[in-house]
Amino acid sequence: MSAHDGGQPAHDDHGHDDLGIHATLKGYLTGFVLACVLTIIPFWIVMSGGFAKSSTTAVFVLGLAAVQIVVHMIYFLHMNAKSEGGWNMLALVFTIVLVVITLSGSIWIMYHLNSNMMPTMMDPSNLP
Repeated sequence: MSAHDGGQPAHDDHGHDDLGIHATLKGYLTGFVLACVLTIIPFWIVMSGGFAKSSTTAVFVLGLAAVQIVVHMIYFLHMNAKSEGGWNMLALVFTIVLVVITLSGSIWIMYHLNSNMMPTMMDPSNLP
C-alpha cells in the first residue's frame, strides 16, 4: 500500500480482454447455432440413410463430432492458445493423447479378442 493509491491494496487486472476472450450474447448464440447445425446434419444423414451403412457414414459423423468439440471449446469454454498462459492448451493436448491411447487400445483389444476366439465357440456344429 502506498500513499498515492489511498491506502487501498492494489487489484490485479487479469487482462481477459487482451486474450481475446469475449463472453457476449452474440458469441454464445453463434456457438449455439453452430452446435445445433453440427448435431442436426449427422442425425439427418443417419436417419435418412444418406450413406447406406458404409464406413463413410461413421467417418463423416466422427468428423462433424470433432468439429463440434472445437466449437464448444472456443465458444463456450473460451479456450485458445493464449488463455492461462498456454496451460489450457497443454492440458487439452495431454487429454487428447490419453483419449486416443485409451480408445485405440480398447478397439485393438476387442478386435484381437474377436479374432482369437476358440474355433469351437464359433461353430455351433461342434456343440455336444
